[in-house]
Amino acid sequence: MCGIVGYTGPRQASRILVEGLKRLEYRGYDSAGIAVPKDATQDEGKTLVVIKKKGKIAELRKAVPKDLPGNFGIGHTRWATHGGVTDANAHPHVDSSGKIAIVHNGIIENYIPLKEMLEKEGAIFRSETDSEVIAHLVAYHYDGDLETALKAALRHLKGTYGIAAVHADEPGRIVGARNGSPLVLGVGDGEMLLASDVTALLTYTTSVVYLNDGEVVSMTPTEFRISDRDDRAVDPEIDLVTWKLDAIEKGGFSTYMEKEIFEQPESIERALTGRMDFEYCSAKLGGLDMSKKELHAIERIRVIAAGTSWHAGLVGCQLMESVARLPGQAELASELRYRNPVVEPNSLYIAASQSGETADTLYAMREIQRRGGSVLGICNVVGSTIARESDGGIYVHSGPEIAVASTKAFTSQLAAFYLLTLSLARLHDMSHHEGERFLTDLKAIPAAVRRSLLLRDSIQEIAKRYARFGDFLFLGRGLLYPIALEGALKLKEISYIHAEGYASGEIKHGPIALISPDTPSVFLVPNDHLREKTISNMKEIKARGGPIIALAEEGDELVASIADDYIPLPKVDTRFQPFVMMPPLQLFAYFCALELGRDIDQPRNLAKSVTVE
Repeated sequence: MCGIVGYTGPRQASRILVEGLKRLEYRGYDSAGIAVPKDATQDEGKTLVVIKKKGKIAELRKAVPKDLPGNFGIGHTRWATHGGVTDANAHPHVDSSGKIAIVHNGIIENYIPLKEMLEKEGAIFRSETDSEVIAHLVAYHYDGDLETALKAALRHLKGTYGIAAVHADEPGRIVGARNGSPLVLGVGDGEMLLASDVTALLTYTTSVVYLNDGEVVSMTPTEFRISDRDDRAVDPEIDLVTWKLDAIEKGGFSTYMEKEIFEQPESIERALTGRMDFEYCSAKLGGLDMSKKELHAIERIRVIAAGTSWHAGLVGCQLMESVARLPGQAELASELRYRNPVVEPNSLYIAASQSGETADTLYAMREIQRRGGSVLGICNVVGSTIARESDGGIYVHSGPEIAVASTKAFTSQLAAFYLLTLSLARLHDMSHHEGERFLTDLKAIPAAVRRSLLLRDSIQEIAKRYARFGDFLFLGRGLLYPIALEGALKLKEISYIHAEGYASGEIKHGPIALISPDTPSVFLVPNDHLREKTISNMKEIKARGGPIIALAEEGDELVASIADDYIPLPKVDTRFQPFVMMPPLQLFAYFCALELGRDIDQPRNLAKSVTVE
């Protein structure tokens, strides 16, 4: 949640800050603001100019003068937690003197007693936020050195934070601190940047340092120093970002989401490239950091995830059970962490997160590790916290995903689960011949997904007819049940239409009461032994006047005759149907939202990376 950007160097800071915030807007877009030094000719440079506006970055851009001077500063785009969406609650927040400004991601749990203490000391609060206490705490401890004052302030704080701070009396210096909310330092040529995400840095540098929890960075245009809160120096590791700038542009599409839906054939290919071993009919997953003996000793799989990643984990666990013959269970991270979980011997835990920063998943992972469990990460973002703290893992390589609603990261996570399943299955009962067939089918998936995307225009026509409905059921069986959940989630996220995903066999146990001509059902029809049972469920809905949209294998005349609308999908082995089912469901949600005039890339109340509980 929320985005931080900081810049110090020879360029006009305000322009770089606003540009960086625009690239981070997917992290939150309730309000935005910047703080830069005041023109020295006006006030000797001893205070700061703070400009902040509720609404999206476009509102801030209008308010920032094009010729605003100052070559260092900080900015923030907000996803509201404490306090309403107002100009006053927008960041940056300043102390009573106007010389110190801070931006903050996270939640300060003990801000109320801190606020009461600071008010007794004369601090004047101007917002309802928990974050403002940080500015006044830094001022309370300030004695000529911003880094020392911020470290002293951190000792008071309970909760999570990513913080950037500046002081008018220390021109060119930015100090940042991290605990549970990501911060990355960009190392340029005579300039330094600080941000919540590398996407804000790519215009200026690809050399980055990912801060760890408990670390503080102090930076000027030409140098930086990283230390812990007790002032012990930390030896930084500079990484090279391999993403290209054009990967975070729209590339001719009207929205990022549409672009990312259509990037899925390539993103799945990247997830598979170099990992399919046809000689031994297995998968090459060196990042697991586990020997074949250790992998063979695994007796059960537990996936820890949230939202879309949890749906990918549900597919992965069903696949593990049916193909690798290992019991699997996908756990909601927000529930697991507080359930006093039993960590069983020979269990392998997998933390799945697109960003690698999902707070619930990260904390659940740490709890499992604290109890002696091994946790692998399945992440997209290199250098993310889960990627660094897990015991090994798989990068999905889907590339930057800017739209808030995840699309290509989901199918890339599926690819990772399929590869891991194959690797484990080949260590157990899967024969060389079966492994070869599995790999051959998996290799063909990007082309099949490409063919499913050719249905774009027909899906748009269907969406135009159904966008007026206020309630949907998404129904699937087996591996397609999690896909039904994900299809319903996509429709909810971006169109604001109420939708529920169910296992098809469950409709008689309650949901069938919802069926009427005003409640369409989206059926995902498998091409296996569950096909006939799913068709029976379709007939039950049809008998009660419910409209039906059916996704099924091309040439399925029976399904086409029952459904009001039929989406014919490329033929693939039933184990791989999740890949070809998902893009049409994403497109259906997309075009419903488009028809309703929704803000597709930045739907209301949501943010891309959920870094607070």
